[in-house]
Amino acid sequence: MFLSGIFGERLPLRYYLSGGMFICGVFTIFLGLGFYWNIHALWYYILFQILNGLAQTTGWPSVVACMGNWFGKGKRGFIMGIWNSHTAVGNILGSLIAGAFVSSAWGLSFIVPGIIIGVLGIICFFFLVEYPEDVGCTPPDQNIEEGKDELENVHTMNSSTENIFKRESGGDLEESGNPQELAEHPHAISFWGALTIPGVLEFSLCLLFAKLVSYTFLYWLPLYISNVAHFDPKKAGDMSTLFDAAAL
Repeated sequence: MFLSGIFGERLPLRYYLSGGMFICGVFTIFLGLGFYWNIHALWYYILFQILNGLAQTTGWPSVVACMGNWFGKGKRGFIMGIWNSHTAVGNILGSLIAGAFVSSAWGLSFIVPGIIIGVLGIICFFFLVEYPEDVGCTPPDQNIEEGKDELENVHTMNSSTENIFKRESGGDLEESGNPQELAEHPHAISFWGALTIPGVLEFSLCLLFAKLVSYTFLYWLPLYISNVAHFDPKKAGDMSTLFDAAAL
């Protein structure tokens, strides 16, 4: 995700996100095809699992950046809270789909979700709007209330912008253009620059340990329920979704 975030800041979000979704779907389908191709080589599943994980890293950085373009600070937390519920929804759907085919044709447990994410990637390519300005909407940071503060602090902002670009580019503004032009097309932040933002490191560590718990339940809870409660695989998968249902 570190590398993916760097690329996502520098590439068109629509191409990057939709391409990642489609490729993720392709790699997921290849995992399921192992059932129909009668492949029993461990390296095959390890390879496509790794490739699938790499493709999935395009999602979070791209969507966070796109959401930031559309919603101001006053609404960003609420909107991200709603949007982030997709994690629980995806886990529930994935478990239900996997449970439906695990006892008959487990290859479909991968192929069906792969087709779904691939189709959604194509839809994303045609309909995702990266910036409000692209469809004639006002950027969130330029509404009336925030605009008053911006007008009062315009000189301070220009000065700050000038200092930022001096540090990032290592050169003088006279060589790069005027501050106003640079402010409209800012450079992507560096990795170390992102770490210096207050709270980023702390929240990253919190997310790390939260994900450890979440994925432990996602991958091992169905097996645990099946072995301990002696449920059939489908029922165990259905029961495991209660964890993600509560997460909603």
